[in-house]
Amino acid sequence: MVKFTAKITDPVGLHARPAGIMSTEASKFKADMTIISEGRKGNIKSIMNLMSLAIKSGTEITIETNGPDEEQALAGMREVMIANGIITK
Repeated sequence: MVKFTAKITDPVGLHARPAGIMSTEASKFKADMTIISEGRKGNIKSIMNLMSLAIKSGTEITIETNGPDEEQALAGMREVMIANGIITK
């Protein structure tokens, strides 16, 4: 298992557009991908699961990946989140 922690910087938080982007990216990998926010966990491959967490701007999150391509999955997710303004470097 590998993970990283970041703060949501999108001014609206984790709404439909970023949740869709993250779900699409996560689906490219075999690894399980989980987001953890304020003690709650969600499956990143499920857009509805992500949106149900109602993560607001400024909230600290942890992304965990576990599986055969976990390193690539984590790197891909971080890159996509930075490129789309969901988090910063």
